[in-house]
Amino acid sequence: MIKNYIKTAFRSLMKNKGFTFINVFGLALGLATCLLIVFFVFDELSYDHYNTKADRIYRVNNDIKFGGLENSYAVTPAAVSGALKADFPEIEQVARFRNRGGNQVRKGTQDIQEDRMVYADSSIFEVFTLPMISGDPKKALVEPHSIVITDDMAKKYFGNARALGQVLTINDSIQYKVTGVIENIPSQSHFHFDFFMSMATLAESREDSWFSNNFSTYVLFKPGADIKSFTAKLPDFMIRHAGPQLQTILHMDFKTFEKNGSYVRLSTIPLTKIHLQSTSIDEIEASGNMAYIYIFSATAIFILLIACVNFMNLSTARSANRAREVGVRKVLGSPRSALIAQFLTESIMVTLIGALIAVLGAWAFLGEFNHISGKQLTITPQILGWLVPALVAIIIVVGCLAGSYPALFLSGFQPIQVLKGKLAGGFKGSSLRSVLVVVQFSISIFLIVGTLVISNQLKYIQSKDLGYNRDHVLVVQNVWALGNSAKTFKQEVKRLAGVQSAALSNALPTDENTNSTTYSKDPVIDQKRSILTFNWEVDEDLIPTLGIKMAAGRNFSKDMATDSSAVVINEAFAKTLGYANPINQPLYAPANNLFTKTDKFHIIGVMKDFNFKSLRDNVTPMLFGLNKNAGTLSLKINTADIPSLLAKIKDRWKTLSPNREFTYSFMDENFDALYRSEQRMGAISVAFTTLAIIIACLGLFGLAAYAAEQRTKEIGIRKVLGANVTTIVNLLSKDFMRLVLIAIALAVPLGWWAMYSWLQGFAYRQNIQWWVPALAAFMAVLIAFITISFQSVKAALTNPVKSLRSE
Repeated sequence: MIKNYIKTAFRSLMKNKGFTFINVFGLALGLATCLLIVFFVFDELSYDHYNTKADRIYRVNNDIKFGGLENSYAVTPAAVSGALKADFPEIEQVARFRNRGGNQVRKGTQDIQEDRMVYADSSIFEVFTLPMISGDPKKALVEPHSIVITDDMAKKYFGNARALGQVLTINDSIQYKVTGVIENIPSQSHFHFDFFMSMATLAESREDSWFSNNFSTYVLFKPGADIKSFTAKLPDFMIRHAGPQLQTILHMDFKTFEKNGSYVRLSTIPLTKIHLQSTSIDEIEASGNMAYIYIFSATAIFILLIACVNFMNLSTARSANRAREVGVRKVLGSPRSALIAQFLTESIMVTLIGALIAVLGAWAFLGEFNHISGKQLTITPQILGWLVPALVAIIIVVGCLAGSYPALFLSGFQPIQVLKGKLAGGFKGSSLRSVLVVVQFSISIFLIVGTLVISNQLKYIQSKDLGYNRDHVLVVQNVWALGNSAKTFKQEVKRLAGVQSAALSNALPTDENTNSTTYSKDPVIDQKRSILTFNWEVDEDLIPTLGIKMAAGRNFSKDMATDSSAVVINEAFAKTLGYANPINQPLYAPANNLFTKTDKFHIIGVMKDFNFKSLRDNVTPMLFGLNKNAGTLSLKINTADIPSLLAKIKDRWKTLSPNREFTYSFMDENFDALYRSEQRMGAISVAFTTLAIIIACLGLFGLAAYAAEQRTKEIGIRKVLGANVTTIVNLLSKDFMRLVLIAIALAVPLGWWAMYSWLQGFAYRQNIQWWVPALAAFMAVLIAFITISFQSVKAALTNPVKSLRSE
């Protein structure tokens, strides 16, 4: 019996090759797109799950509001970890990272810049799953100047030789003994360090300061620990440990401190939520965004829904053509259950073929999708473990849904009515199809609105006046490695033809540098007269090199010896200070992490506000201090022959440091990298919206072809009576266009609201212009009209003799 169902279904599908192709291709395209999105979402959601104790690992954050700034930091004071373990029996282990940036590692006679280096407690192997290939995890990072490296680094520096026990020379003179080699860290991790240096080497790790935040602190709880109860105890923990230092610094207790509107609070975030849900400053790596997971997941559902709607629409549209077949089968004694089984078999067969093509399509385009999304997705046994059951479920559910209407509706016909031709057919006969067309075009219009808004915001980011000029700025990195020769290198490069200016600094607007310090109006730091501000160390040339404008006062000068204690602030800082004229006013900052001494500075200038962070954030107080030996060199260049200039700069570098690696970038490229997630989202949105429109148009094309087929004789009679092509096209198009207009009325407000909510994540954003929904509506109407008109014109041009000769 089943064999007969399959054979009959195959014959029916081959009889209507056009509809079968549209059904299979549309469903396959929708499923393939959905699979790619699911791969992306699965990868994002799997971050840090490779840790066997992931459900018990939490990171401790430090939430601070003080001196005009309110932020959550992903780092804590050095002393927090030890105090937590001592005070809370529910904690099994603690571990810290101290990320101080990259270093030069010697390989033979060359010094190679390695940026993925970190100081780490020896307990990291008890907290994280970092399988050790060689070495003892319990002893590997106990001793000072010991280092654990990944397998890739072991092969890079020692080849086939045994890495354990070898010595790595870092920054010319410091030697670290390799005490362990671990497996490479999985890509789904919120940190990807290649070198783990022993925390015992770092004197800073033993400081007892509770107001200097530099350490990423992780807590491993014992099984069954009550996290909510632990979190509730953290305020008292801070009062107990940090209270005495707060009293020393500000001469007040925590209660008074918070009563005056400030706070310093510890909080926790689960390890598995760091990548997608953390919004803290000083993350080890750039985080993902849970909002994008929701957006892409919804997009996958929408596209799959559009594909399924097509399938159901075309299946139900063709149902009337099968009415006589059903009538004959019933007269010959076929039971209703057999008819239902026949229609469901056909539907499931189409779904199965579409699913198989979709899997092959998703596999074929996975490389291109990786390029767009910045991922390295692969089909792993773990993915196949859920993919196969999911596909089986989709085939059964979609097949049954699409086949249920014709199966239940047609199998219930009375044979006598069908064989007498009393069954009405045609497009107007199904309100269900009308609803489904509205649904799929509503989704398409919603995606068009979203794509236009994202594209406009990205263009706005690219064109906004940031308050500095990033064009034609070459950034030479790791100049600190030159030591005392950094200034010499700057002067030699500055004399090259094509270099307009050069400046040294420890940070740039395109960096993730978040160094902040408290400055006070008084020698004794006072809560109400202090400002927590971001601060950079720069030389006298950075402001002109970046084209930062001065609002008052002057820039640093190499001819003014007193500028060694001078600072330049931005307008946001000046506004927070509240002085009518801040020029020459004094500022005081802590001279050490324990706040026992202060240094005095004087304000010499106020620069106009510039966006030194992402456009997602408002401009906050910023301060420049003078330091002529900072580690990054910015060059304003003006030459058409950039390769030649780069070669000359590299020659100067090699002259001063022949063994050190020369690395550079361009500031405009670094700026674009800050918004890489938005750019990828924009590219993915364009691709998926295009696919959604194609799938929707496939369905509309099929329905238009069916409607024209159903009204062939009507069209023939109208043409005989004098109707022209325009009249026929309008006749066949108006019903569809009415549905598209309804879809526009539903989707445009929803799309506007959704994208308005997305834009709230940017402090600087472009409002949704009136033409965005108007353009989306026009595009939907135009696309629908072109799709429908193709079939309508074809029907209108058909010779009426051919359609009427059987009458």
